Amino acid sequence: MPEASSPEAPVPGGPVTPRVLSGIQPTADSFHLGNYLGALRQWVALQDSHEAFYCVVDLHAITVEHDPALLRRRTRVSAAQLLAMGLDQDRSTLFVQSHVPEHAELAWVLSCLTGFGEASRMTQFKDKSAKQGASAASVGLFTYPILQAADILLYSPEAGPGERVFQVPVGEDQRQHLELTRDLAQRFNHRFGETFVPPAAYIPETAAKITDLQEPAAKMSKSASSPQGILDVLEEPGPMRKKIMRAVTDTGTEVRYDEENKAGVTNLMRIYAALGETSYADIEARYAGSGYGQFKKDLAELVLDTFTPIRERTQKLLADEEQLDRLLAQGAERAGAVARRNMEIVRDRVGFVGRGR
Repeated sequence: MPEASSPEAPVPGGPVTPRVLSGIQPTADSFHLGNYLGALRQWVALQDSHEAFYCVVDLHAITVEHDPALLRRRTRVSAAQLLAMGLDQDRSTLFVQSHVPEHAELAWVLSCLTGFGEASRMTQFKDKSAKQGASAASVGLFTYPILQAADILLYSPEAGPGERVFQVPVGEDQRQHLELTRDLAQRFNHRFGETFVPPAAYIPETAAKITDLQEPAAKMSKSASSPQGILDVLEEPGPMRKKIMRAVTDTGTEVRYDEENKAGVTNLMRIYAALGETSYADIEARYAGSGYGQFKKDLAELVLDTFTPIRERTQKLLADEEQLDRLLAQGAERAGAVARRNMEIVRDRVGFVGRGR
């Protein structure tokens, strides 16, 4: 296996390269359009401006009941899709969470700094446990925001003099978890000395909010959307085209951006504008007087032009499992070097006895 290159250290007095960390769960057979436009496309772009670490968070995936063989397959499928979308191990670090054991170790340390009431206030736990039933919810589900904080802080730049920029791409539903992460970083620093750079939210202005094709008022989601309301990145062209043609619009025929009165058409326009890199005004002008039919046909072709190459590259990567695993091992080695360094500092400051060599 080729030796993994290390991220370049900042040059003293030179420009600061921001560091970014983000992760995604391998809980489905394919990412969907909302994932792609809301987050993953931005991950690819951030490689050029940030020191980027991206993680398939398989430890988070076992907070609910799961099939081990399916988890293993979905972890590889998730990684293959990210590579197929444009993540490049020469420009960023892509790895699997469980390949870096320091994630779980730091989570335990941070758990011992987190109040029970503080953890109880996490709204996503309330939502998810309500769906499962209180008796079925695991301790892991309760504490997963603390593991998420560990995922982030493990890749904190070195604290100390000088500006270090540490960012985490988040949606509105993750803001509370990022605040917990910032609180825990500051609490650790106050108690044990400056160790972590509290991360800031990175919210790109161009991130598109994509809703269900059949329920335009609801977010496109694997856990909530019907099969007809969601577009999978790895979906075959035929079913994908049919879903777009059957997407809910309204009783009119005008292609016009109007979130209140034309939520379905507006959602389709968001997809078109994001993938076609055009404005709503241009879309309205282009389809003035032509109705929804032609607009939907053209949107379907735009979606297929985007996702067909990704699907084909994903299939090619999955066909050579050994090479895919080598790429993930390379990423784990690079991420592990940063994680081990930070965890050694944490162990020392917490008061653990170091292992003799």
